[in-house]
Amino acid sequence: MVRKGPSKKRDETFVRGRLVIARGFLKDARNSNAVADPGDIGNPSMSTIINCAIAFTDVITAKYIGETNKDDRQAVLKLLRAALGNRLPEAQARNLASLLEQKDEVQYGSRAKTRGDADRALERLEEYVEWAERIIAE
Repeated sequence: MVRKGPSKKRDETFVRGRLVIARGFLKDARNSNAVADPGDIGNPSMSTIINCAIAFTDVITAKYIGETNKDDRQAVLKLLRAALGNRLPEAQARNLASLLEQKDEVQYGSRAKTRGDADRALERLEEYVEWAERIIAE
């Protein structure tokens, strides 16, 4: 059995609602990056990008094992692996891990991220979401 960390039970209603929210985060992240001025900081957009990745991950884990991560960012990837096993491509695990490892700095830190940082984060998110949408549709 795979250790997956603290989780919360979820049902199909949660899956449908969380997917709407995940897609909303994605739209907001895209819009934020599209209208940003070159000198703007990247933290607000990156915060939305990270929340989007978490929301899509919640949808996948809720759909496949009826659970979502419970306030333990370190265990998000473990729960996703528990839900999908070998169906989780290493590239997508890296994309998710890369986004999650920036959460504290982006949302609670004092160092401003650049627009380039936000653009790179959005690229990772776009790859992750393209894969996630396929998994969710199965």
